[in-house]
Amino acid sequence: MLGDARDFNNMETYGKAPKEIHAILIETLLEHGPLYTTFKNWVAQFKSDFSICDAPRPGRPKTVTTPEIIDQLHELTLEDFWTSAK
Repeated sequence: MLGDARDFNNMETYGKAPKEIHAILIETLLEHGPLYTTFKNWVAQFKSDFSICDAPRPGRPKTVTTPEIIDQLHELTLEDFWTSAK
């Protein structure tokens, strides 16, 4: 069984040094806790990458369907029924 059951979501860790938070993790997770170096890197990455705004993500672009586009596709299909809208 891993240490005592602490709820890290409700724990007051704001304002504490990474070393203090890591000590709490190790006290709770025992040998299953991360190394301090790993934890220190996580804290640094969280502080530098933290943003409340969504960053642009790669992937398929958004598509928009408007009455004009539907009419254009209908006309293209009537001209050449082998045309498909994929």
